[in-house]
Amino acid sequence: MTDPEHSSNLSPVVINLLKGIVFRDQQPQLWQDLLDLQAQVIDYVAVLGLELQMDDSEGYAWLIQQAPDEAEKNPLPRLIQRRPLSYLVSLLCVLLRKKMAEADASGADTRVIVSRQELLNAMLVFMPEKSNEAKIDEQINATINKVIELGFLRKLQKDSEHLEIQRFLSALVDAEWTASLNEKLTTYQEHANRTA
Repeated sequence: MTDPEHSSNLSPVVINLLKGIVFRDQQPQLWQDLLDLQAQVIDYVAVLGLELQMDDSEGYAWLIQQAPDEAEKNPLPRLIQRRPLSYLVSLLCVLLRKKMAEADASGADTRVIVSRQELLNAMLVFMPEKSNEAKIDEQINATINKVIELGFLRKLQKDSEHLEIQRFLSALVDAEWTASLNEKLTTYQEHANRTA
């Protein structure tokens, strides 16, 4: 429900999108402003070489860099930087996406909740065998925290042991990548075996 005295303002919408992903359930008024101003947002960010991506059914929106036009002589500099993910972060993202695919296939609730221990156990399979289990646990927990920081996982307010996989992970992972999940997991397992 919106405040009748509220008027949508373009600046907060664009600023929040530039900062990261906007979620309907976390910022309902901002989400409504985005819906009200969607055409203006699209036009505004296009000037910056960005494109609005939005999934209204799942309730999230973000910006991506537009692919440069090959014919353009002076393409815009890249505003949104691409950063490669580390092996452990990539591995955890693959495992999270697999959990989402399993939940979707089973027709379970749209929210996918996992425990830290569940993630720790899933990742241990792909870790090189070392004698220092405490160090491995510390590495995995640091990876989980990094994935929370990146926004792929969200802490539950009243339960610090359980995390919610953010649905936009499926939007950032294309169909080809999803189809090769098992191949990627095999590659990660081989990497773990080589470094053991």
